[in-house]
Amino acid sequence: MAVCVLLLSAIVLAGLCAPFLAPHDPEFVDLTNKLADPSTEFPLGTDQLGRCVLSRLLYGTQVSLSLALLIVGSCLLIGLVIGCLAGYAGGKTDSLVMRCCDAILAIPSLILAISLIAIWGAGWKQMAIALVVVQSVYYARFIRGLVSNLRQQTYIIAARVSGTSPFRLITRHIIPNLLPSLLTVVTLEIGWVIMDISALSFIGLGVQSPTPEWGAMINEGKSFIRSHPRLILTPGFVIFCVVALLNLLGEMLGEKKGMVKSFRKGGAR
Repeated sequence: MAVCVLLLSAIVLAGLCAPFLAPHDPEFVDLTNKLADPSTEFPLGTDQLGRCVLSRLLYGTQVSLSLALLIVGSCLLIGLVIGCLAGYAGGKTDSLVMRCCDAILAIPSLILAISLIAIWGAGWKQMAIALVVVQSVYYARFIRGLVSNLRQQTYIIAARVSGTSPFRLITRHIIPNLLPSLLTVVTLEIGWVIMDISALSFIGLGVQSPTPEWGAMINEGKSFIRSHPRLILTPGFVIFCVVALLNLLGEMLGEKKGMVKSFRKGGAR
């Protein structure tokens, strides 16, 4: 676990320090140096427009991780509100919320996200909103199950009998007990969201050029897969490393705390 945390911290730190570590402007076009091989000036070479690949990877770390954290944080907040409401209220409210979630889960999440972006138009904002709308149901359903179980605990029943208000009961007794499980889930989900962002950017529906983003970089380099495979291998390798490290960390947290590995098993992907 310590190794995963150390490597992830190094990647995050590299993204935060991109303005100081990047040797060139990631969006600067220099056609005289297009498709240049790795050198001291361009450690990972340049792309078809002469832009420094290393600089774009470093700045792409900022874009991909910040978008993933924004989407996961928004999903968690929405899912927490809906899940706590359904799990604590129970009855018809719970049934109505769960039926709505089931209707969304019946459609593969990426397909539904693509459909929403097709309606709203391509762009990182539309992509972020679509992913939040689609993936919040996973959090809501998962949190609802946890809250339903906690509601039956003796200390929760005692607090209700003593006259504790529902709001105080949820914020002071239920939510703090959800945090260990949510930490594991969020760690796993950041990796999923990074792959979703990269996939949508790859097909031109997410982050738009010239903004550096890992999936968009693979899309831009796919035409040179035979002559210059490094243009897609380098961002692909970074995506693989980040997602693998997040999954390993999430699984180790889950095994350590005896928690479920992922809550996506209950819905179509």
